[in-house]
Amino acid sequence: MRLSHPRLSAFLLLAIFLLAGFKQASQTSTTEQVFGFRDFSHQAEIDRRFNQSPDPRLAEEHLRTLTAAPHPAGSPEDRKTAEYVAQKFRDAGLDTQIVEYKVLLSLPQEVSIDITAPPNIRMHGPSAEHVEGDPYDEDPRILPAYNAYSPSGDVESEVVYANYGTPQDYKQLEGQKVDVRGKLVIVRYGGNYRGVKTLVAQEHGAAGVIIYSDPVDDGYYRGDMYPKGPFRPPTGVQRGSVDFTFFYPGDPTTPGIASLPNLPDSRRVSPGSAIDLPKVPTIPLSFADASPILQNLAGPETPREWQGALPFTYHIGPGPVRVKMHLKIDQPYKPIWDVIGTIRGSEFPDEWVVGGNHRDAWVYGAVDPNSGTAAMLETVHGVGDLVRSGWKPRRTMVFCSWDGEELGMIGSTEWGEQRAHELERAVAYLNMDVGVAGPNFGASAVPALKQFIREVTKEVASPRGGTVYQIWKDARERERSRIVSPDLAGSQNRPPLAKIENDVDVGDLGSGSDYSVFLQRLGVPSTDIGSGGPYGVYHSAFDNFAWFKKFADPDFKYEQEMARLFGIEMLHLAGADYYPEDYELYGREIVSYIQQAQDKARQTFTSATPSFADALAAAQRFQKAGAQIRQVQNSATGDLTRLNRALSAAERALLIPDGLPNRPWFRHAIYAPGVYTGYAAVVIPGVNEAIDAGDAEHTRAQLGVLAEVLNRTAAVLEAYK
Repeated sequence: MRLSHPRLSAFLLLAIFLLAGFKQASQTSTTEQVFGFRDFSHQAEIDRRFNQSPDPRLAEEHLRTLTAAPHPAGSPEDRKTAEYVAQKFRDAGLDTQIVEYKVLLSLPQEVSIDITAPPNIRMHGPSAEHVEGDPYDEDPRILPAYNAYSPSGDVESEVVYANYGTPQDYKQLEGQKVDVRGKLVIVRYGGNYRGVKTLVAQEHGAAGVIIYSDPVDDGYYRGDMYPKGPFRPPTGVQRGSVDFTFFYPGDPTTPGIASLPNLPDSRRVSPGSAIDLPKVPTIPLSFADASPILQNLAGPETPREWQGALPFTYHIGPGPVRVKMHLKIDQPYKPIWDVIGTIRGSEFPDEWVVGGNHRDAWVYGAVDPNSGTAAMLETVHGVGDLVRSGWKPRRTMVFCSWDGEELGMIGSTEWGEQRAHELERAVAYLNMDVGVAGPNFGASAVPALKQFIREVTKEVASPRGGTVYQIWKDARERERSRIVSPDLAGSQNRPPLAKIENDVDVGDLGSGSDYSVFLQRLGVPSTDIGSGGPYGVYHSAFDNFAWFKKFADPDFKYEQEMARLFGIEMLHLAGADYYPEDYELYGREIVSYIQQAQDKARQTFTSATPSFADALAAAQRFQKAGAQIRQVQNSATGDLTRLNRALSAAERALLIPDGLPNRPWFRHAIYAPGVYTGYAAVVIPGVNEAIDAGDAEHTRAQLGVLAEVLNRTAAVLEAYK
């Protein structure tokens, strides 16, 4: 057949490509045993039928609709997106509710920043985000660029440059006799969560914080700027919350309880007393606005590793440049809206498989988060097709469209706190935030579910041929250099902290997305998946449909891929004979974490190093118990209901009832966001943070807590015989 029309040719070639991939994926899944199933052939047929449903054209329609207007949390436009998602859930046959919470929001009223000295230098910002040819950047509903939960304030001061604003950066300033007390500190995005930058500046006595986007991190140093290329243009600003979510996420005024609309004020913490709200005013800037500040700093030259990509030598300061910051930020209580859609399980209705993506955005949010929303809606479309054909899941499937994530994972946290009792039997929580920023699949998970994710990727064809797993494994190292830092763009391409498997990396869960309440408070095993790429417009007005269509996924074929992957995750857990959770690998990773911490402690405490023997013995016991129960899973004999209860109880057994020191909301003994990282995971956090603090006695106490938790978890696994 002669193909004369180029679009028709491309379409047919893509169809042939995908059909070949489906054939290969199907052949693989029907001839190999899949962890979780006694006989995978029935599930393979369900997978095959499901994979036919997600439609790139519908995903494009979803994304265009969801990103038609700026829709920050609590806005009328945000409510419209909730109604759209709810209708799509209902169309697919899901029992659907819009669940409202009343929460503390943060909205800008007046935001300005000016250079006041030297007199010959002028800058009045923040400048409006604009590039020629972008059809979205002049919408009057776009809020001024701001950092949510910054306090209001007026500051005029000299400026000090502090690189990424890490504790180590401030140590270097102290070594050069530079005092930031009473000064405005300017730091660049990247390296850690922006709220950490504010916390560390606050701890060092700074009067205010400016966070700017340096082109070395996601601008022209990385490649062509938007609209020619995908990277941040001069006026692009990264908005974002500076809420101290590493103390607790969710509504700042209701830690540990749900912010229901009828919650009395007497049960709320006052905003002034909330320990997760910063005290230092903070403002984000583009590199166009930051450039004249940095260019006019005096003082010593920065260390070479502090040099960014602006066309001048960076200096530390302070002075002679002075800057005046004016912020008026309101903190009203307003409603937000989660959308929850449920398909009741036919055999185990109390065992929930929960999957979610957030919907609110700083502006349009085409990549973050609505590429994930569009993919989830196509997952729901595919599951709805199965339901209409007469299929029913064995376990209850719960699809969640969260609100308020950008402000501090509010919608998911409030729902998790409200539903804590029902979630005691949850099988897993599956997250998708940035669904598609490019073609590079990545994932993070608890160790028990890392192999599960790999097996899911073997069931889905890649648009590039073969399976997603094959492309992921072959391309991961080669393409990592083109992926923007996870701390800039929510990428799932951070390597794991324990590299003990000869397989494609699955990273560790820290924080910064909606799995936090499920894993780190409630002990629900969790995963997070996404497809990354050169994404330089994170949290800006340029993260819109035009950018997405041009640079992320023009044909929406990766949207289709992510819909399939997310759906296969949900379907496998809803239909598995036994939970596909690998506690032998979990134990091996924990042993590695303890050994790494022991090496760090020896460097820190030398001859006064506390003994790690009990904690290491407990981890080895955990690993042995995990290996024994893995043998039971492999044989898939006996009482599988009882086996599943033991597997489910194991992750919950890793919770510390009193929580972590100084931040009791976080209860997981193995994973938490770091106080000084925010996004990246700190493993065995009680122990590692005690070592980092140089406190040998506290380290000894936390080793005791860890040993107790690991022995308790091992006993849970050992009890199944």
